[in-house]
Amino acid sequence: MPTIKILRTTLAVLITVTVLAAFVGCNDKDSAPKDTIALTQEQQDSLHFVATHYYSLNYNFVVKADSVQLVKQQPEEVLNNMHTDTLAVYRHDHIAVAEIRIIPTDLVDSVWIQVARDQSTFGWVHESALLASVVPSDPISQFISAFSDTHLVVFLIIISVISVAYLMRTIFQRNAKIVHFNDIGSFYPTLLALIVASSATLYASIQLFAPDTWEHFYFHSTLNPFIVSPILGIFLISVWAMLIVGLAVVDVARNLLPASDALLYLCGLAGVCAINYIVFSIATLYYVGYVMYAAYVYFALRMYFTRFRCAYVCGSCGARMGSKGRCPVCGAENY
Repeated sequence: MPTIKILRTTLAVLITVTVLAAFVGCNDKDSAPKDTIALTQEQQDSLHFVATHYYSLNYNFVVKADSVQLVKQQPEEVLNNMHTDTLAVYRHDHIAVAEIRIIPTDLVDSVWIQVARDQSTFGWVHESALLASVVPSDPISQFISAFSDTHLVVFLIIISVISVAYLMRTIFQRNAKIVHFNDIGSFYPTLLALIVASSATLYASIQLFAPDTWEHFYFHSTLNPFIVSPILGIFLISVWAMLIVGLAVVDVARNLLPASDALLYLCGLAGVCAINYIVFSIATLYYVGYVMYAAYVYFALRMYFTRFRCAYVCGSCGARMGSKGRCPVCGAENY
């Protein structure tokens, strides 16, 4: 009997909710405005420009080139070969988009942008010349721009290779701990290396298959993974995961190793992560990175679970052990 009463009550509630929903839906339909908002041609052009160029009026840039030359007169005067004056804005100057003009007859670049540094310093420049010399004022966008610079990437590759080679030589000479080869009994270092490789692969994949998505993110960057597209959300989550797991690795290394060995281990891990970022972000652009990534995941997991996983704890001193038997720390037998 109680069950029947519960079913009857539930059914009554469902019927009531359905009727109310239908009633509200009808009222919303009747009260909906019958006329749509009409946009002017200028407003439509502005929306189209934002959708294709990712910025609009009042957008802020920072000059990254040595200087940007601006034309004081109107673009039509430049196209008609009339006399014009120029002025310059310089590196680190903050400028804002004051006006956008499309001139189809310009064979060089049909988009002209008027930018202003202050009330007395403003002028026109081709969009292509502007974007090559500026970066969005957002710190995240500036970070992305810095790490996309070809000269910096080449410099980082050279420094990373030299540093890792030196660290590996030192580590193997001292038989010190190093991730994947002579690892500590924690999964966090392996997990951090895998996260870096995954993030680099995903980063290159976005640039390869969804460049518009990355371009929009570049102009409207954020660290919130829940207000962007799913693919960018996954990438941002992996960035946060790197930070969190990295802190866990530092804590684990500090507890399991002496201070000097922990520092050497963390430096070696940082070198491995740097190589992972460089190799997978570049190799993925040529598709071979996917095969390398799958092989690397298999190698990293196999090395940890077959050689370095500590499933036991010494009953005498509490040291972690990979298998039962004599404790490597205190010598106690564990069965």
